[in-house]
Amino acid sequence: MSAANGFSKSQQAYQWLKARIASQEFTPGYRLVLGTIAGELNMSVVPVREAIRQLEAEGLVTFERNVGAHVSMVDDSQYRASMQALSILEGAATALAARRLTADDIRAARDVNARMIERLDDFDPRAFTALNQEFHALLYAKCANPRMLELVTTEWGRLGHLRDSTFSFVPGRAQESVREHENILVLIERGAPLGEIEKAARRHRSATLDAYMIHEHPDEALGLPAF
Repeated sequence: MSAANGFSKSQQAYQWLKARIASQEFTPGYRLVLGTIAGELNMSVVPVREAIRQLEAEGLVTFERNVGAHVSMVDDSQYRASMQALSILEGAATALAARRLTADDIRAARDVNARMIERLDDFDPRAFTALNQEFHALLYAKCANPRMLELVTTEWGRLGHLRDSTFSFVPGRAQESVREHENILVLIERGAPLGEIEKAARRHRSATLDAYMIHEHPDEALGLPAF
């Protein structure tokens, strides 16, 4: 692996590892052996160790003394926390980006939503999730707050590790999701108050979490707090 792309070796190792965790090539519990990874990437263990520390800070990797590093195990409390965080962060980022979106941006988002609708009959949860992420990225990408964008991207990456696709568990949620997408686009098009846009985007994300919790943990879901 060369540094021609402008990334440092630790950044290259980080991207390489994160991609394999997100694709589930490295599944939960998979042991990350520094020497093996360093050999695969043709670099020393130092940048690999730095990359693993960064992934540990993001919750994707767990380090245990006398055991080493491994891909973090998945539990629903982590998923719930990420979805709750993303609903707030993404809702705010979408509102902050709303006035910067052009007619072409709205058209592109609507085209992605149309492709999502086309997939409803022959449903592929993983492909639908990829399009869903593309749709939302179009809406929040122009948020002027770089820290907010970084946080949203981090939570999306964490969700990719925690759940391959929430729609695998609640496929019926997909039809509601595309309708809510159109509602958010209409609000942005007509210049609705930013608070209204933020609330719609936040409720959209929260509704997916609620659907999952009702399906997987119906007893717990009854006590879910509104946020």
